[in-house]
Amino acid sequence: MSNINCFTTPRHRIQFTCINSPSKPPIIRRLLPTATTTITISMDLRRGLPPIPPSTTPIIRHRKTTSNNKNNNRSSSSNGTVVDHRSTSPIPKASDALPLPLYLTNGIFFTLFFCVAYFLLHRWREKIRSSTPLHVVTLSELAAIVSLIASFIYLLGFFGIDFVQSFIGTSRVDEDNFTLEDDVEHHSKPKPRIMDHLPTVATLTSKKDEDIVKSVVSGSIPSYSLESKLGDCRRAASIRREALERKTGRPLLGLPLEGFDYNSILGQCCEMPIGYVQVPVGIAGPLLLNGGEYMVPMATTEGCLVASTNRGCKAIFASGGATAILLKDGMTRAPVVRFGSAARASHLKFFLEDALNFDALSIVFNKSSRFARLQSIQCSIAGKNLYIRFTCSTGDAMGMNMVSKGVQNVLDFLQIEFPDMEVIGISGNFCSDKKPSAVNWIEGRGKSVVCESVITADVVKKVLKTTVPALVELNMLKNLTGSAIAGSLGGFNAHAANIVSAVFIATGQDPAQNIESSHCITMMEPVNSGKDLHISVTMPSIEVGTVGGGTQLASQSACLNLLGVKGASKESPGANARLLATIVAGSVLAGELSLMSAISSGQLVKSHMKYNRSNRDMTVISS
Repeated sequence: MSNINCFTTPRHRIQFTCINSPSKPPIIRRLLPTATTTITISMDLRRGLPPIPPSTTPIIRHRKTTSNNKNNNRSSSSNGTVVDHRSTSPIPKASDALPLPLYLTNGIFFTLFFCVAYFLLHRWREKIRSSTPLHVVTLSELAAIVSLIASFIYLLGFFGIDFVQSFIGTSRVDEDNFTLEDDVEHHSKPKPRIMDHLPTVATLTSKKDEDIVKSVVSGSIPSYSLESKLGDCRRAASIRREALERKTGRPLLGLPLEGFDYNSILGQCCEMPIGYVQVPVGIAGPLLLNGGEYMVPMATTEGCLVASTNRGCKAIFASGGATAILLKDGMTRAPVVRFGSAARASHLKFFLEDALNFDALSIVFNKSSRFARLQSIQCSIAGKNLYIRFTCSTGDAMGMNMVSKGVQNVLDFLQIEFPDMEVIGISGNFCSDKKPSAVNWIEGRGKSVVCESVITADVVKKVLKTTVPALVELNMLKNLTGSAIAGSLGGFNAHAANIVSAVFIATGQDPAQNIESSHCITMMEPVNSGKDLHISVTMPSIEVGTVGGGTQLASQSACLNLLGVKGASKESPGANARLLATIVAGSVLAGELSLMSAISSGQLVKSHMKYNRSNRDMTVISS
């Protein structure tokens, strides 16, 4: 009988060892002229098929081993075959050389690595604070550095040794395979493998995408039409991104593509997307406002902003909370129309301002939406041109689209009464949208809110680290007098736009409307015989909504849900949007209180240096 030993190695090589004996048939003895012959077959175990040689000429590989020659590794037989006398053994795995169990060794080095890393980071931070040179190390720090390097080398070696062994193993296999000097060349083509005939969907899709990318780059397919042509928003964004990289020659590696629902923005939020920008979201609070507690989400890249607002919330909470009052709720749109003469423009002005005509105009306007309710019409004339400012309530929506549709209905109605009226534009900037303007500062737009709180002297001293007289004087000279000298319009505050924009981005509002929404005047006065501080912010044009636009996106919707104002209010239409406006005003109150306290106590620069990331990075680089 022939003894056949079969085993596999990590390189997926199957070896058959046949021991020759006189009892074997003659044909076997001729094939096995020596005592032992080892035949090695390389096989791709992932596909279950032998690998294809680089050429169509099959190469016969034969290795012959003799047991009586221990000194020489290789010899030549009489038939010209190169003989390998080395013994074969499986290539060891990376973990075979470890003296301890694999899970225990990994656990020890993982724990060691992170513990010493945390210790060193903690020590370096203390050195930075105390201005100690980083190159001055103690014995414990030196030991920690050595341990960190040792554990890093182990982890790198353990997880990277398989990658290195793949190259070592490849060269080893090449050395162990010896070819016959007289190779037999077969001119017949190799038989096709079964796997070659199976269609690969990914390859076909990639080829189609490649063709589309080339068409977009050449301009034969417009980039904006990819969604409609492909019917797949994610695929369209990927193709557009690749085409952009090829056209500009600049990579977009830092701009993420995965992890976003591109269907949610189709036709609503953004056109021709190529990815999305990540902005960190912090939490300030709890903000005690009108008896309720709110954790305020703030999306910002400015260090110290969330921490400062959080300190203001703490001071308000410790003093009994803040009170916010909604003064007005109405979105505006102001078209501009033109007549042949100023007299005709004046006739329309008188017609619109006549109270007898308001009801008829309201009926026409309110047809645009079940939430739209016309509140007032204000006119301003400039020669032959008339600017008509419509104000209406819009429920829980911010309301720009709603009021625009209502205005269009009224313009169509007026065209019948005034056929010589020429509509120049649906918006004539008397609205005024996304621009600082006196009309918004005086008349208001969106939600007009005033928020106030009384901060006790004890809280001013212990939490804010300042005094009531210092805050009152600073507010008068900075927010009031200083802003007046600068000719500021609606900017009688310290940094209301910081808080407004951070909350707007987190909750899916229009960031451009931060301009008029940040109109704010901050007032501070001593009360209770000068012991306590009364602080208030008056914001006449906060433009927010809880439905439509970016509020429907997953991240922004989660932030709205955190505040308890997600979606439309079923009990009272518009209640969620009004509550969101008061939360914005309360957050501004907290931010104003904390920043003014930091300035009055001289802590502004120190706090920014403490939380400024760029400063920390420069310190590490310089060391």
